[in-house]
Amino acid sequence: MNIAYWIVAGLLALFYLYSGAVKAIRDRDRLRPMMAWVDRMPMPAVRALGAVEILGAAGLVLPPLTGIAPWLALAAAIGFVLLQIGAVAVHLTGEDRQITLNVGLIAMTALVIWPATTWL
Repeated sequence: MNIAYWIVAGLLALFYLYSGAVKAIRDRDRLRPMMAWVDRMPMPAVRALGAVEILGAAGLVLPPLTGIAPWLALAAAIGFVLLQIGAVAVHLTGEDRQITLNVGLIAMTALVIWPATTWL
């Protein structure tokens, strides 16, 4: 179970670290081809989402790795599920309606939640 956690959590952390960095650094014009919803959100909100994703990626990996407050991994995983539920809502209210990636991320994060409960 521990190996499964590290594989899935590592992949999720890499994905969210990249996604968060892109949202935190790039301007609206460079985000638009990848994220059609960026025109409907103020840029400070997009930057805040990027920061949340970067912090969540660190929360999935660092606490269990260091043994300091490992319950934060569970909190980060639950936070990512809530974030993706919100992302599904944003996509469904917009014009793109592409939620396949979001549903996949919810499923992967749900796989991380169960082993993360062992550190409580």
